[in-house]
Amino acid sequence: MKVISAVIPCYNSEAYMEKAITTLLSGGDDMEIIVVDDGSSDNTLAIAKRYEAEYPGIVRAVHKENGGHGDAVMTGLSYAEGLYFKVVDSDDWVKESALKDILQKLRELLEQGTAPDMMVANYVYEKVGEEKKKVIQYRSALPQHRIFTWADTGHFHQGQYILMHSVIYRTRLLRECGLSLPKHTFYVDNIFVYQPLPSVKTMYYMDLNLYRYFIGRDDQSVTETNMIKRIDQQLRVTKLMIESHDIWKIKEKRLRNYMIKYLCIMMTISSIYLLKSGTEENLAKKQELWEYLKAYDKKLYRKISMTLLGKSSKADSKAGQSIFKAGYEVARKIFKFN
Repeated sequence: MKVISAVIPCYNSEAYMEKAITTLLSGGDDMEIIVVDDGSSDNTLAIAKRYEAEYPGIVRAVHKENGGHGDAVMTGLSYAEGLYFKVVDSDDWVKESALKDILQKLRELLEQGTAPDMMVANYVYEKVGEEKKKVIQYRSALPQHRIFTWADTGHFHQGQYILMHSVIYRTRLLRECGLSLPKHTFYVDNIFVYQPLPSVKTMYYMDLNLYRYFIGRDDQSVTETNMIKRIDQQLRVTKLMIESHDIWKIKEKRLRNYMIKYLCIMMTISSIYLLKSGTEENLAKKQELWEYLKAYDKKLYRKISMTLLGKSSKADSKAGQSIFKAGYEVARKIFKFN
């Protein structure tokens, strides 16, 4: 049985996808690498098939019609045979030594019968032009060297949220929790992390810099220009996350608070880009977003509105712009847009 199934969603990725594949190959026979060609028009599929031929039993090439990042992830999940599931974007890669250590620990926990629902590791921003790389680690928020639950977690600082880059889910959990990612929509990685959280009962954190998150291409979805251009998709993702759970039915207080903070970040980011666009249409969309939240869940609306980021998101007056700028800087720290 494979320990980790890693899916690499690819769309016209011929220029950089091989680094993602080769670093994952360092995990050997414990790895299943599913390269999903999402209807590319370049040599992406040919490259995937070449690796499949060279590494039978480890690499699988899957071709599908274009459906977007989330649809490629869901396709990979449908093929996955590993006990755990990891998404690695085609322009990112992993640190080989960290991957080997994580595989060894997972094997150990599996043999002990204590394998967690979620494994967490650090990730590194590989931003073009920056010699000093920013590492997102969770030492202050998560216990180390043991299985733990949400009740054992500490305070998550701004910018320290668990993102797709840092999480490895149990494959069966993702299927059983009903994970669903919409087609032709950017920013669904937030749904991928958020929706399964109430199903996670046990976790394990390794203070290793596993995932290398590349930032620097102008066409990346997290650049400021593209975030504004695709704001309707950001709004869709935010609303789907709000609708995915009745937040007040989550009994574990620390998990509930964490999920509310995550929604607060999503509301902030959506509002920031609607404001920064400067158009009357987008200002109206910002108002509609907050009215939607209020109508959907008044208690959640009040909770988010009372936070600093919530206040910054709702700020329209000149007096509110300093708070707005604070929220904007938090968003920059989390998403590292240009």
